[in-house]
Amino acid sequence: MNKRLQTVAAMACMKTLLMLFNFLFWLTGIAILAAGIWLEVELYKYMELSTEFSRSAPYVLLGAGALIVIVGSLACCCTVKGQPALLYIYGAFLLVIFILEVGAAVSIYAYRGHLQAGFDRGLTQALHSYDTDPEKKECFDLMQSTLHCCGNRNYTDWQDKVPTSCCKADKCNTSDVSEIYTQGCYTLVVDFLNTNIGLVAGAAAGVAVIPLLGVVLACCLARNINKAKYEQMA
Repeated sequence: MNKRLQTVAAMACMKTLLMLFNFLFWLTGIAILAAGIWLEVELYKYMELSTEFSRSAPYVLLGAGALIVIVGSLACCCTVKGQPALLYIYGAFLLVIFILEVGAAVSIYAYRGHLQAGFDRGLTQALHSYDTDPEKKECFDLMQSTLHCCGNRNYTDWQDKVPTSCCKADKCNTSDVSEIYTQGCYTLVVDFLNTNIGLVAGAAAGVAVIPLLGVVLACCLARNINKAKYEQMA
């Protein structure tokens, strides 16, 4: 009888911990969704100028976040019902999520070098197509006015056609160096991207630990439920 009580107590404790984990896991899904939105809204306007940037990157994060939110919600039902088979399936899913998140963190960090090289090429191409490609023109103007820079490596990249987005004020004489930004955009954007992508990679690595905890909790709860059933039959 004492063993049964101990098993029931352990099972109740595991259920409580797993419910708390499910809530935390659900919150990480919200965080990943937010990161995807932020990548789409804030970083994309800079990264699309890189020849190495994949347009699908923000949607991968959005899809992963949405999936985690849905699974985290369904996991609460599995925990309440206490079905061992469902809990083992949930644990296996969390293990896959853990592996994918670790891989994503490593890939994001390693991707920075390719993005940096691609950005140099992309800025050069955008400079040459500035007058013929409205989309590149808009991105370049937004980058220059936001980051207070001009050209790729230097304002002289524009030669004799410095755009008004290089102006320090709303309007200026672009032929007067004192009235325009002179620092090139490449260094500023690369520093900005490296800092923020490093944060995303670090966050992904930190979040990856959470599913691993869920695997342990789900398997322990399933084992205790099976143990309680066995002791009841005995």
